[in-house]
This record gives sequence, C-alpha cells and structure tokens, in this order.
Amino acid sequence: MRQSWWKILAIALLLYTIFAGLLMDAPRLPILNETIRALHFHVTMWFGMILMLLVSVYYSIRYLRSNDLKHDDFAIEFTNAAILFGVLGIATGMLWAKFTWGDYWSGDPKQNASAIGLLMYFAYLILRNSLTDAQQRGRIGAIYNIFAFAAFIPLIFVLPRLTDSLHPGNGGNPGFNAYDLDSKLRMVFYPAILGWTLFGAWIATVRVKMRRVERTIEDKLINS
Repeated sequence: MRQSWWKILAIALLLYTIFAGLLMDAPRLPILNETIRALHFHVTMWFGMILMLLVSVYYSIRYLRSNDLKHDDFAIEFTNAAILFGVLGIATGMLWAKFTWGDYWSGDPKQNASAIGLLMYFAYLILRNSLTDAQQRGRIGAIYNIFAFAAFIPLIFVLPRLTDSLHPGNGGNPGFNAYDLDSKLRMVFYPAILGWTLFGAWIATVRVKMRRVERTIEDKLINS
C-alpha cells in the first residue's frame, strides 16, 4: 500500500483534471472561448512528456556508466510512455487548432517542430529494434536518446520563438499568463501536469516489469 500512494494520487489528479477541466467555469477570452479547456489536456500532456523524456535521459546516462540493463529498461519505457503522450498531445492540439485557427494543421512552426521531434523519437525506436545484441542496443540507444533530447528542447521551445507562430508565447504572441486573469485555469493546469506525469510513470514501470519477465523467460529457455 505504501508503494501505491502515488498511483492513487495519479488517479485522483486525473479524475480532478477531467471533471474540473470540463465543468469548471473558464474565462471567456476572444476566439478561444470554451476551447481554452484544451489547455488542461494538450499542453499538460506535453509537459508530462518532457518530464518523462528527462527521466529517460537520466537512465540512459546511468546505463552508459554501469552497463546494467535495468537502467536501459527504464530509459526505453519512459521514452515509450513519453511518445504516447506526445502523440495524444498533438492529437488534442489539432482539435484545438481546428476550432481556434480554422484548420487541424496549419503548418505553424511549433506544430511542425513538434512533429519533427516525435519523428526523431520514432527513429530512436526503429534504431533500437534493428539491433539484436542487448548491450549494443542499450549503448547506441542511450547515446541517441541523450542527443535526441538535447535537440528536441530547442526545437520545440527556442526555434518557434524566432519565427512567426500562432502559438501563445511564440512569434511575438503573448503567453497565457499575459492575458489570462482567471486563476481557475491554474487550479487545474498544475495538478494536470503532475497527474499526467505520474500516470506516464505508472505505465512505464508496468512495462519495465513486463520487459524483465520476458527477459527471464527467454534466459530460461536458452539455458534449458
């Protein structure tokens, strides 16, 4: 029970995010209106994704220092969970864009940068799956993962700010804090980030356990 408290917290936070995010009063901002509620899903999922990628990089570094496959297990599964949230984040962002900008995909610099970033991580999965030796897969995957994260952050946070972008806080557009006077959004926004992140960590840890069970079975079959 003591080890499950954070899972209970994740469920509670996500239930709060869903119900409060959809039912609480939202500020009536020009153009956005009710679509501002997507903030609690689209943006917070991407924050969770970035935090999970950071954890993945941490375990990649630990793997390079120790060659212990248990660290590689965490690195790949936190990346897998992050990719899932990245895809969901783009999908919810496309729905939001349809109602606010008039099209699902407008070629906005941040949209394009986000898609390129996800493609980098899809390439990471393909690279890993092309290698058969576990240690080699771990080493090459860890190096790729570290450099991918180093490229991903400026790609989605720095470059869009240097060009014209429809996204708040980019291309001269004010961020949400500049024109959002309703603190109710923050009451859902920050718990949502924590909730999605914990849920992603839950998925990753379950997958790590499954991966270790599969490895144990394979080892027994080889040695039998």
